[in-house]
Amino acid sequence: MELNEIQKSVVEILYKTYKKDSVTRAQINALVKKKVIKNPSWLKNDKYKVGRGVYKLPLKGDVSDVVKQPKIENDKIESKAAYIVSSLTENVVPDKDKDFVNFGNFSDVKNIITSKRFYPVFITGLSGNGKTLAVTQACAVAKREMIRVNITIETDEDDLLGGYRLKDGQTVWQNGPALEAMNRGAVLLLDEIDLASNKIMCLQPILEGSGIYVKKINKWVKPKFGFNVIATANTKGQGSEDGKFIGTNVLNEAFLERFPVTFEQEYPAAKTEEKIVNTKLKSAGKSDQKFAKNLVTWADVIRRTYFDGGVDEIISTRRLVHIAEAYGIFKNKMKAISVCTNRFDEDVKTSFVDLYSKVDSGASVDDILAQKKEEELQAQVQEQQQDSKDDEDDDNEDSDISV
Repeated sequence: MELNEIQKSVVEILYKTYKKDSVTRAQINALVKKKVIKNPSWLKNDKYKVGRGVYKLPLKGDVSDVVKQPKIENDKIESKAAYIVSSLTENVVPDKDKDFVNFGNFSDVKNIITSKRFYPVFITGLSGNGKTLAVTQACAVAKREMIRVNITIETDEDDLLGGYRLKDGQTVWQNGPALEAMNRGAVLLLDEIDLASNKIMCLQPILEGSGIYVKKINKWVKPKFGFNVIATANTKGQGSEDGKFIGTNVLNEAFLERFPVTFEQEYPAAKTEEKIVNTKLKSAGKSDQKFAKNLVTWADVIRRTYFDGGVDEIISTRRLVHIAEAYGIFKNKMKAISVCTNRFDEDVKTSFVDLYSKVDSGASVDDILAQKKEEELQAQVQEQQQDSKDDEDDDNEDSDISV
């Protein structure tokens, strides 16, 4: 039976690694453990078995072309470019966003990126406040290449440094984003890094700026001038104690210590946020300064209530931009607000939409907050009165029972 391309590639790797036409089970398992190959259960059976725990590689007949490649000594693999391929061939300088309005830590981030110094940066802040966008646009302005990696709990060494891939019928080593950025002198953006597991520790030597030894290809990779690492997160790598960012993890202290500077990104000031929203409204063909101002005021009230513990949800700058874009599409302000707040549960959405109606009617932030405070006090009083009534009813019931 003819082998498929994946099976052929496994035979090729085994032959090149051990220089023999037969291999032991231990030798096979060693490469599986290193993730060089996937477990070839098809090879470890009686068809290829020639001894106890020894298997004959199918090098003849159907797969005679498998080993036409020249033998490569392990300690010389770094000089064989044919077996190490780039995952990127195009220029990766981000495009400039014509609607971008800089704020917060943008200037500091841009200065670091422009300097081309190796100076890892950690940026933390609530969701939707422009952390990733600031890095992207700083690279665009500085005309610096940037490679972005979205981190998850599943992200591991293979995702970041690279691994063996099947390409045109051959098994080749393909560099991961971290090695690509190092080779190109680019900015490596690790987005949502606080979602990572301890597998992210494979980046430890890279964060020291000296380079990294990639054991799978026996190669020392040294960063090109200009290489840098920037990480973004909703937390400071200490997890989310209040549970607002489910899935975030506590990062290793030694890992965090490799970042010399941490920027805390806040939501933009009201005037700046108005400019951001109105710029997006203009881009959507619906320039409306009053609507932009009302949206920002509305978001400000919700954020203050959020920070006071009054609500569990928040309106981010990104959410305001979504509403501006929706207004350009649907041509209706309240519909734009409604469809963009549908992600919240019904009670929260209803309260948010009602709140905007108050803002749109001309109520000031102080008046709205004072009214909300009064409503909260009334609710507390009613709750206390109900608790007292329940206690009184319980006492009467106990008295009746005793009689």
